[in-house]
Amino acid sequence: MSLLILGIVLFLGLHLIRVVAPGFRSSMISGLGESGWKIGYSIASVLTLILLIYGFGQARDMTPIWSPPFWMSHITILLMLFAMICLVASLLPAGHIAVRMKHPMVLSVKIWALAHLLSNGDGAAMLLFAAFLAWGVILRISLKKRERTGEIVLRPFVSAKYDLYAVVIGVVAWGLIIWKLHAWIIGVSPLVM
Repeated sequence: MSLLILGIVLFLGLHLIRVVAPGFRSSMISGLGESGWKIGYSIASVLTLILLIYGFGQARDMTPIWSPPFWMSHITILLMLFAMICLVASLLPAGHIAVRMKHPMVLSVKIWALAHLLSNGDGAAMLLFAAFLAWGVILRISLKKRERTGEIVLRPFVSAKYDLYAVVIGVVAWGLIIWKLHAWIIGVSPLVM
């Protein structure tokens, strides 16, 4: 469990640097340059993600804290459809989905975390998904403040065709994850109750 906690703190802490220590980020960019910072940040992100995944794998056999009702998995599967559509919308030029959701990737992570909290009752899963949900809430609040100060500007609407692409690609990705990828990557099929 300690490796999982360390992985969560390092990974999410790294992804909150702009929120909690903007001066540190600025000084690192000044010292390393923009590309140096991005390379270092990317390497640290991958390493801390590996630690988080390894720690979760080690802590996964914990005794359940609660047993979610079987129907919660159906809600999780449905919510994940919306999470995938938001994720894809965040990666494409802005359509109505991206514009209305403002920060669709952050929303995608929050939906993913909430969905998995509903259907997982073991301590390791609850800790992991609650931490990601809290991270998403903190980041969204920070983004809203930065929008108000003009530090960031939301993406402008480009075309509604990107909404169609987001839905189609999101549904296909969601179907692949449910069909095989979740079991292959995580070791658990979302269809097994």
